[in-house]
Amino acid sequence: MDEERLQAQNKLLIRQRLRLMVNQYEVHAEAPGGGEGELLAFAQQKRLAFKEQVTLYSDDSKTRPILGFKARKRIDLASAYDVTDANGQPIGVFRKDFKKSLLASTWHLEQPGLGVTTGSERNKAVAVLRRVWQWIPYVDVLPFAWPYHFDFYAGDQVVFSVDKKLGFRDRYVVDIKDPRLDRRLVIAQAVGLDALQSR
Repeated sequence: MDEERLQAQNKLLIRQRLRLMVNQYEVHAEAPGGGEGELLAFAQQKRLAFKEQVTLYSDDSKTRPILGFKARKRIDLASAYDVTDANGQPIGVFRKDFKKSLLASTWHLEQPGLGVTTGSERNKAVAVLRRVWQWIPYVDVLPFAWPYHFDFYAGDQVVFSVDKKLGFRDRYVVDIKDPRLDRRLVIAQAVGLDALQSR
C-alpha cells in the first residue's frame, strides 16, 4: 500500500502471531465488513533484547522495511523510542511515562508539527486489576489476553484510540480520529503498546 492510501485509513486491525522467540504482529486495514483487509505492515521484535528495536515490513517476507522504532537507551523504563521511515529519517518519538504508569500505563507520542499527544488507559479500575492479575501465581501461563483501552489526547480531544480485545491472542482495533496523524507513527505506537507494555 502506498503512503497516500495508508494515510487515508481511519481504522487499523492489529493481531499478534504466537511465536516462541520473537513477537510478530500483522497490521491490516479494515475490510468493508469490519474484518481484516489488506496487510499494511508486518512487525517483528526479538524478545529479551538489551536495546529494544522493532522493524516493520511491507509483508511477512521481510524484504522491504517501511518503518521502525528503537530505544534510545538500554534497559531504561522511561526510554524514548525514535520512529524512523524506511530511509532512517525521523518521523516521531514515543515514550512511556514511568511515574504515571505505576497506576495506569501512560505514553507520550510526538509528531513534528502536531506537538505531544498523551495516551493512558481509559478505565483506571481495569488498569489496577491488570496489575493485581500479573502477581497471581501461574496466571502468566494461561493463554489469555487481558483487555485494555488507550485513548490518546491532544488537549481535550481524542485523536486516536487503541482497544485490546478480550481473547486467547492479542488483537487490537486502532481508531484514528485526527487526519493529520502520520499513520506510520500510530502503527509504531500501537505495536509498542503490546511489545513494550511490560517494560
